[in-house]
Amino acid sequence: MEHRHLGNSGLRVSEMAYGNWITHAGQVEEQQAVACVHAALDAGITTFDTADVYAATKAEEVLGRALHGQRREGLEIFTKVFWPTGPGQNDRGLSRKHIIESCHGSLRRLGVDYLDLYQAHRYDYATPLEETLRAFDDLVRQGKVLYVGVSEWRAEEIQAAVDIANDMGFDRLISNQPQYSMLWRVIEAEVMPTCESNGIGQIVWSPMAQGVLSGKYKPGQPPPAGSRATDERGSTFIKRLLDDDILTAVQNLQPIADQNGMTMAQLALAWVLQNPNVSAAIIGATRPEQIADNVKASGVSLDEDTMREIDEALGEVVVRDPAFTRSPQDRP
Repeated sequence: MEHRHLGNSGLRVSEMAYGNWITHAGQVEEQQAVACVHAALDAGITTFDTADVYAATKAEEVLGRALHGQRREGLEIFTKVFWPTGPGQNDRGLSRKHIIESCHGSLRRLGVDYLDLYQAHRYDYATPLEETLRAFDDLVRQGKVLYVGVSEWRAEEIQAAVDIANDMGFDRLISNQPQYSMLWRVIEAEVMPTCESNGIGQIVWSPMAQGVLSGKYKPGQPPPAGSRATDERGSTFIKRLLDDDILTAVQNLQPIADQNGMTMAQLALAWVLQNPNVSAAIIGATRPEQIADNVKASGVSLDEDTMREIDEALGEVVVRDPAFTRSPQDRP
């Protein structure tokens, strides 16, 4: 497994991170979830991503139990804060109260003394940015958090945070966690250039477009049994991608994968990792063998002809509009 610096920080992360967004305490049972985490460790993955909101806080607990007994210094554990984790008015957002309380809750559920990276899961328009950044900085100074970042923030929001941190002497952002794949490239026009100029690395989620880029979903055919599209907890997120035009275009990638000696899933992962601003691609799994297969994309180099062929194969189904990077105007 190859490792990369997270942005221009000194922290190195495995270029494939293991994430448990939908799967842990959701799509798979705990025994299987633990087996997937151990398979990730066996494959050389050292970076693990979760969030307090995943499975209503239970995903953090499952990940904590799965990593119990591992050498803490050899792991990079990431989690996030913003979405509701309780019924109260302050159980959401990026207020100082919610950030501090959520951090303490995540530490307890994960069974660790500190978080390697703590990220703002969306932008909070109801809280002054200075309040959010000061709360993050206090957690860093207390040793509860080592680095801070954001997720799905717009370019101007990231730049504003960088400017405030510089002016007030706060710990700087080192990461952004956006959706990014061959099919979803909305960060390329604005977010990526802003991050590159400020030393912020991308930790990309859904690099396989919810599994669509694996090629297992065929146009005009029902989703395979047991797939994310047939699970009520995962189907909401994948529904938009199950369009026949998209699925037909994705099938055009099969010969490109074949000529490179790769599966379509490996090709999708290798594609995002060609971008130098990408520090890590998050993969999930419902079966341990999926991880062993997907990590083979680590360290793979795709030549210019292959990258061009991918663009031509997908054509007009690629989404590029930067306006799709957004946070809720009101707290959920």
